[in-house]
Amino acid sequence: MLVIVGSLVGSSGAILTYIMCKAMNRSMANVIFGGYGTSSTGTGEAMKITGEVTPIQTEGVVDKLSSANSIIIVPGYGLAVAKAQYAIAEMVKTLCDNGKQVRFGIHPVAGRMPGQLNVLLAEAGVPYDIVEEMEEMNDDFNDTDLALVIGANDTINSAAEDDPNSIIAGMPVLRVWKAKDCIVMKRGMGSGYADVQNPVFFNPNTSMYFGDAKKSCDDLNVMIKERFD
Repeated sequence: MLVIVGSLVGSSGAILTYIMCKAMNRSMANVIFGGYGTSSTGTGEAMKITGEVTPIQTEGVVDKLSSANSIIIVPGYGLAVAKAQYAIAEMVKTLCDNGKQVRFGIHPVAGRMPGQLNVLLAEAGVPYDIVEEMEEMNDDFNDTDLALVIGANDTINSAAEDDPNSIIAGMPVLRVWKAKDCIVMKRGMGSGYADVQNPVFFNPNTSMYFGDAKKSCDDLNVMIKERFD
């Protein structure tokens, strides 16, 4: 019995590792024996990041959410840690009830493990039909008014596509920078797990909403309800 249980656990771990490697464009050997880097990583110097960060306050975020007709929310590990899914679910319901098209874009490795964000959103009552995987919606950002990123970093890093010398070059990412407006909710300017600075944060169409994710999401939920009362 112990052998059977051990085999099942080992097989499950191997399958999970394979899924994550595929989602990050990394080989199994690279994950086990090497540092961070994808199979597409170049050998030259990484691209220099230019531009300035544009901070935004809660009132400004509410204004952009209220004026946008199409919104894609990209949750990351930060949302899971803050347990902010309930406030976001309520806010999304208010927006949808007032004619906004709101969807969630989920990266395959967002959160602690594949599928964690899907479970958290379902737990908060978010309808399944507005939660989509990266492959289903990546081409839709071009026609989206606003991308709202909550606690994600590496999974929205444009260097993966634009910089062949980045250590995350070739990693599939959500193209939030292609939306008309992009708001990134983060505690600060720290880099993600890959320790790579994100050019998206410095784009002219990106606003950085700094603060604790739970408090920020609670504030947005309250103010959006007040805006549409």
